[in-house]
Amino acid sequence: MFGAAVRRIMKLLIWNSKQVGLLALLTTLVYQPDLIADDFPNRPVRLIVPTAAGSTQDVIARIIQPFLERRFKQPIVIENRPGASTMLGTEAAARSDPDGHTLVLVPTTFTINGALSSHLPFQPERDFAPLAVLVKSSQVLAINAKLPAHNVTEFVTLVRAQPERFNYASAGVATQPFLLMETFSTRAGIKLSHIPYRGGGPAALSVAMGETQVTMLAYAGIRNYVEAGTIRALATGSLSRDPTLPALPTLAESGFPGFEGVQWLGLLAPAGTPPHLIQKLNAEVNRALEDPELIEKLKLQGASPAGGSPEEFRDLISSEIKTWREVATQTGFTPK
Repeated sequence: MFGAAVRRIMKLLIWNSKQVGLLALLTTLVYQPDLIADDFPNRPVRLIVPTAAGSTQDVIARIIQPFLERRFKQPIVIENRPGASTMLGTEAAARSDPDGHTLVLVPTTFTINGALSSHLPFQPERDFAPLAVLVKSSQVLAINAKLPAHNVTEFVTLVRAQPERFNYASAGVATQPFLLMETFSTRAGIKLSHIPYRGGGPAALSVAMGETQVTMLAYAGIRNYVEAGTIRALATGSLSRDPTLPALPTLAESGFPGFEGVQWLGLLAPAGTPPHLIQKLNAEVNRALEDPELIEKLKLQGASPAGGSPEEFRDLISSEIKTWREVATQTGFTPK
C-alpha cells in the first residue's frame, strides 16, 4: 500500500513539472512574439486582388509579386476576386483568418466606398489592419487618339462646341475615375455623359476603340494603348509633374489649379492579425520597395514605390474617407 502511494505521488509530481514547463514555454512565447515571427510566413501567402485580371491593380500586383516572394521566402498566390466596385474581394479578405497569411491589395476605391456607401459588408476602419501603401500613381486624363485635341484646353473647347456628343468611361459608379471625371467636367463647365464599365481595363478599351471618348485612369491601365497610338494622354492629376511622366503637364497647370487625382494601392490584413506579424510584414514590404529593379519596373507603369508605416496608412485611410465625402458634395453625387 505504501509503495502504491509513493507511485501516485511521483506521477503527480511528474505531471505538474510538465505543466510548469509548458506554462514557462507559453509565457516565453507571449512575451517574446518575435520567436513566433522568426519563421513567419511559414506557408504560401494569399494575396486577394479585388479587381479583374489585366486591371491596373492586377498589373501592379504581378510586378511586385516576385519581389515580395524574395522577402517573404514563400510563394505569393494572387487571387482575383472582382465585383461590386472591389467590395467582393475586400469582404473575402475581411472574413479570412487573421494569421498574416491572407492579404488584400486595395486601391483608392477602398476609401471611396467607405465614404459613399451606406451598405458596405465591412467597415474600412474597423475590419482591417493596415499594412503599408505599396505604390502611388497619377491618374491621367486621356482621350481617343482620333479626336482633334492635343491638350486639355483643346479638348474642353471641342466638347463645348458639341455638348451632346461626348461620353466618358469609368471603372464604375462611385469609383475614383468617376469622381475625378465628374469633378473635371464640373470645373470645366462641360457636359460629359457617364458610361460605367466593370473595371478600369474595359473602360480603357472603350476609349481606345472609340466607344467613349475620354477617361481618367492610372497610366498602367492605358499605357499599352498610348504606345499603340489609340489613346492620347493629355495631363496628369498630380499637383506637380509626375517624375515617371515628366513630359505630361498636370491638370493644375492646364487651367485647373489645385486639381489632384492620385491613385494609391495598399496592403491590408484582416483585423485581429497580431501586431508583431503586421510589423514584420511591413518591414519586408518596405525592403522590397527599395529594390532598384522593382522601382524601374514600376516607373514603366507610371507608378512610384510608396511604403511607410502601418500607422501612416491608417491615417491616410481616415483622412481620405473625409475627403471623398467632400468631393461627393461638391459634384452633387448622392451616396447610396
